[in-house]
Amino acid sequence: MAEIAVFYVAVFAVFYFTANTPGYNNLVQLSESVNSSWSQVENQLQRRADLIPNLVQTVKGYAAHEEEIFTQVAEARAKLAGAATVEEAAQADQALSSVLGRLLAIAENYPQLKADANFRALQDELAGTENRIATARMDYNNAVQAYNTKIKVFPTSIYASIFGFGPKDYFKAAENADKAPTVDFSK
Repeated sequence: MAEIAVFYVAVFAVFYFTANTPGYNNLVQLSESVNSSWSQVENQLQRRADLIPNLVQTVKGYAAHEEEIFTQVAEARAKLAGAATVEEAAQADQALSSVLGRLLAIAENYPQLKADANFRALQDELAGTENRIATARMDYNNAVQAYNTKIKVFPTSIYASIFGFGPKDYFKAAENADKAPTVDFSK
């Protein structure tokens, strides 16, 4: 008789927890939300990467002797394209942002370039894209926070671990991202 009572209590507990808490399907939805948000970050990073060759070509026309910066832009862009993880993408994004800052600083030395309509349009597009990237990163991190919180709270943590739902990585700024890059034209 006691075994039957324990069985019914166990069955009741299973039904109670699955009926009163979002289960597996909710975890799948949150995981897909994280994936979708990451795709938006990648889309905006790709948009910026697509704008860069046009910006470089425009600057090259006025500042042909600044070859080192053009090489650095190409290398940083290639690293971002080859990033396989969120952490690698964050580091490559920081490197690309830094070198783009130097490229735009070089443009300040060329008044004709600053007056060029194509350059101004590209600069505006790049600024808009940077804003979109910031928004996409924020949306991604919010989705990661919701997902990571859900897999850590009881009783969801039980079936999250059973079904292999692990924590997702946040998009973090690279080390020293809070420091402005140094631009040195004395070389």
